Amino acid sequence: MISVEKFRIWGRTVWIAVLHNERVDGITFSLEKRLLDENIRRLTGFLQRRGVPVDPTPGESEYPGIVRDVIEGKLDNEDVLKLLSFRGLTPFERKVYEWLTKSVKRGKVISYGELARAIGTSPRAIGGAMKRNPYPIVVPCHRVVSKNGLGYYTPRLDEKLFLLEIEGVKTWTNSRRT
Repeated sequence: MISVEKFRIWGRTVWIAVLHNERVDGITFSLEKRLLDENIRRLTGFLQRRGVPVDPTPGESEYPGIVRDVIEGKLDNEDVLKLLSFRGLTPFERKVYEWLTKSVKRGKVISYGELARAIGTSPRAIGGAMKRNPYPIVVPCHRVVSKNGLGYYTPRLDEKLFLLEIEGVKTWTNSRRT
């Protein structure tokens, strides 16, 4: 099932879509409605390639509101981990996502290299895991930055900047945007 809602957050309209069965299989969001469908297609394709059955039936759930509450700081990311299915992930991806969510709290960032050292892998492997994250916002891949600036973000860098600004991360949001 897919639940989609729009919210006003920090003066912006934010569209949140959550694919779920008994637990959350994937999350996507957009600051523009016209781009949300593309994000949903990308997420659905990723999950299907990973063997996760996706039911595209629209339905209401509490999940989009929970994601909104994480964005707004009303819920801690770690508290929402129990709602994620982790289906279709590799053991490495799950390890990275859980470590990041438990260790890098709201208002903080970590570089790809620092996260790689903490996990015992390479910055490139961390970058790949961040790009494939099916749970953005809850698994805070937006908090992973390059040593010289914001780094990258899938699908759009302005969304990473928006999330970091809401969290009060000034140093990196004022830095070079690459």
